[in-house]
Amino acid sequence: MKSQEEGQLEELIKQRVAQVAERLTAKGLLLSCAESCTGGWISKCCTDLAGSSAWFDAGLVTYSYPAKTGLLGVTEERLQQFGAVSREVVSDMAVGALQRTAATVSLAVTGIAGPGGGMVGKPVGTVWFAWATDQSEVETEVQVFSGNREEIRKQTVLFALTGLLKKLA
Repeated sequence: MKSQEEGQLEELIKQRVAQVAERLTAKGLLLSCAESCTGGWISKCCTDLAGSSAWFDAGLVTYSYPAKTGLLGVTEERLQQFGAVSREVVSDMAVGALQRTAATVSLAVTGIAGPGGGMVGKPVGTVWFAWATDQSEVETEVQVFSGNREEIRKQTVLFALTGLLKKLA
């Protein structure tokens, strides 16, 4: 059984998706997502909304280094120098999603959802976000969420969608 907090978070995510859909549709824009730590959860939430094909183009789950390089064009050098969970890599993911899809707007996430994988300077819950359009610079932000793996991932989905709304304002 879901807790009240979980239900509220899921309802907020649905509301954000509806708001994103409305804004993208009004502006005639298409969205693509490049996801790592969320495993496609953002894309799933977007496509849960009937009619999403009018504003949602593609979701790329790029969990491994080879997927990030092969599907999004992130260079091996960037991954080695900065690590997958970094401003540089998430920015490259967002740009790669724009370049490799028909989308005019992209969002990208990469992080450490846990329970393991954290390190000094990048604890479990660290997530980098990037939002890009074909008309503007990439915007990035980092958050450190708390909770278990699922809670961190849900918070990531909500934050990514909320950030996208701000980008589209």
